[in-house]
Amino acid sequence: MSPITHFLMGWAVANSAPSLSKQERAFVTWASVIPDIDGLGIVAEWTTRHSDHTLNWWSQYHHILAHNIGFALLVSLGEAVFARQKLKTAILTLVSFHLHLLGDLAGARGPDGEQWAIPYLLPFSDRWQLTWSGQWPLNGWPNFVITAALIVITFYFARRRGFSPLEMFSTKLDATLVRAVRTRFPVEA
Repeated sequence: MSPITHFLMGWAVANSAPSLSKQERAFVTWASVIPDIDGLGIVAEWTTRHSDHTLNWWSQYHHILAHNIGFALLVSLGEAVFARQKLKTAILTLVSFHLHLLGDLAGARGPDGEQWAIPYLLPFSDRWQLTWSGQWPLNGWPNFVITAALIVITFYFARRRGFSPLEMFSTKLDATLVRAVRTRFPVEA
């Protein structure tokens, strides 16, 4: 799935608990994106592709280093350390992280038909590689439908709660979006 879809999915999870602070919502939101940090190795792969020492980071490590229960626990515990509502943030972080894995399991097949197995039990065991034979392509229509639904949910929460995912980037942009949504769809008194 697209990082934008993962981001909006995490933000929807973060808003399932109205009492979370702005920082805690950010923790839960980013937990749905952070597994793709193992994909950043593609930059090294691209920059070395014509050299004598090509790095095969993407093909060797993407969906391995950060798409597993070990990394999920590390992220959850790390975020709980800085959260005010530790248990709630840790649990929602795990949910958000696992929704990323589920999204990749369902809709991340490559253009060549290749499926990335998810080594869920790493680093504890490499025996369980998750795949699903019904996995749709990364650019498949279900991913567009999921993203569209998450955008609707985002606007709904922005209207009801008075903040949007933009709060993590700019207070001014967040206020502008919320005002626009509330102008178009007024909140009943």
